Amino acid sequence: MTPSSDLNGLDNPSFVGEDESHYCSSPDCVAQGPEEGGGTGHGGIQLAYTVTDVPPWYLCILLGIQHFLTALGGLVAIPLILSKELCLQHDLLTQSHLISTIFFVSGICTLLQVLFGVRLPIIQGGTFAFLTPTLAMLSLPSWKCPAWTQNATLVNASSPEFIEVWQTRMREVQGAIIVASCFQIVIGFSGLIGFLMRFIGPLTIAPTITLVALPLFESAGNEAGQHWGIAFMTIFFIVLFSQYLKDVPVLLPSYQKGKKCHFSPVYLFQIFPVLLGLSLSWLLCHVLTVTNVLPVDPTAYGHLARTDTRGDVLSQAPWFRLPYPGQWGMPTVSLAGIFGILAGVISSMLESVGDYYACARLSRAPPPPKHAISRGIGVEGIGCLLAGAWGTGNGTTSYSENVGALGITKVGSRMVIIAGACAMLLSGIFGKVGAMLASIPSPVIGGMFLVMFGVITAVGISNLQYTDMNSSRNIFIFGFSIFSGLTIPNWASKNSTLMETGIIQLDQVIQVLLTTGMFVGGLLGFILDNTIPGTQEERGLLAWKHSHKGGMESSQLVSKVYDLPFGIGTKYCAVSWFQYLPACPKRIELKAAGQKSTAKASSERDSEIGAETKI
Repeated sequence: MTPSSDLNGLDNPSFVGEDESHYCSSPDCVAQGPEEGGGTGHGGIQLAYTVTDVPPWYLCILLGIQHFLTALGGLVAIPLILSKELCLQHDLLTQSHLISTIFFVSGICTLLQVLFGVRLPIIQGGTFAFLTPTLAMLSLPSWKCPAWTQNATLVNASSPEFIEVWQTRMREVQGAIIVASCFQIVIGFSGLIGFLMRFIGPLTIAPTITLVALPLFESAGNEAGQHWGIAFMTIFFIVLFSQYLKDVPVLLPSYQKGKKCHFSPVYLFQIFPVLLGLSLSWLLCHVLTVTNVLPVDPTAYGHLARTDTRGDVLSQAPWFRLPYPGQWGMPTVSLAGIFGILAGVISSMLESVGDYYACARLSRAPPPPKHAISRGIGVEGIGCLLAGAWGTGNGTTSYSENVGALGITKVGSRMVIIAGACAMLLSGIFGKVGAMLASIPSPVIGGMFLVMFGVITAVGISNLQYTDMNSSRNIFIFGFSIFSGLTIPNWASKNSTLMETGIIQLDQVIQVLLTTGMFVGGLLGFILDNTIPGTQEERGLLAWKHSHKGGMESSQLVSKVYDLPFGIGTKYCAVSWFQYLPACPKRIELKAAGQKSTAKASSERDSEIGAETKI
């Protein structure tokens, strides 16, 4: 999802580096000039560590774990939502394996993106843009779960029959994601993403992202409806921490060479609102379970709020389990699934481009050049390919929640993200971690869904800030796209027989596309915005381009941030025919960076000669 345009007002805890450099978010600190190891980036953002800086090892570990925890809500939500359509709602052990797999693959994809992709400090993880078409594909008559899988007493999770039921559906999803990811790889590494962005503006992006979350209201309601009291308590805690207590610091003990042991203010409520909210609700559910306040009868309302209904999965899960490609069998491919996932791929690419610019702004990096954006989208496509091969049931995209975390911590170092990726890899290998998260009571998950999906919806609508919403043209396009994106899929899902053409494959393609709200709304927004007359300013294209336009940045700084590591950027991209690859900088950029470096070295030599002459 595209982050909000202003994240600079967020507060942050104080950190002290090994060189005793200090930073904070108070006006006094911001008024000071840049300190060693940090500086003021775009928009006057005070940073402790920029993209290319390497913080102390302990700070890398702590902040890396924080980034992992920030992404935790989205990473856990996707497998839990998919589990029902995969016929796994009564197989908690397999759900824990899916959670571990998405952790592991997200760690791999994050390392690839930071090292060889756009090279910005940005986390990769599962995306809700893939979730909507996946649910539409699994709702086809041929993939609906058998009635006996809905009854917990009839499900034997270890029986070959049950395993084949859910694995055939997972393999179908895997195949669609693998093929659709090839499209994203081509779009990225060919440089076509820049061409597509000429025709895609806020009035296309707003309905697309908004309709990613709106159709999920039923999933959120079903989970929260297991016990509305627990669900609202979870919402209360998350809102309390993220909105009301976000500016309240918590004094925690810290150590510094000069001051030794002392207390430093840390804005815990702002950094971990979801984690704290889930933990407190989970703890209260455990207390109500132990005291038998919650009903013991499985048929009674509120029984699924008990913590012992899912407690066995923690003891059954192995301590160590290494996810591997093809763990659910050989992926299968169908035309309907591919076209549906393609709609998610396009939406995911649009989100990521916005995330790249926001991440660069918050991490004190120059705006990403075209070759870095192309490389980032291409690597995201490779990440989706890996996610399909491993069988997460989802793809990967850039996480704007973690982009926002950069504004909170004021640490933009990519080494921190590498540490976070390692934390995700380790969590994916330790099977007990996924099992513990799979045992969260249903109403607690439902409360988290209500908050999360509401935020995603609002983020989609926030793209309209670039357009003139006093224009009847824009009001019509957005309103019609949103309403059609809700109405048409609802009708199509209830009247699938009326759309039969006699060709099974074509029927499946039509069914999946018309029941995917983000595809319907996004396509209508795209067509109407590019055909109904309107000025560039009215459509929001001028403000959109201006917000993604960089200033006069040093070519040497751009090269330092975005060039490939281990000498690949300077050694291979300097080859003449490599200049024609969209993922490599042009010869002009390399030449400008070289001239800057030569001029700087020459200036330093002249200064030394002048000083010697003076002596």
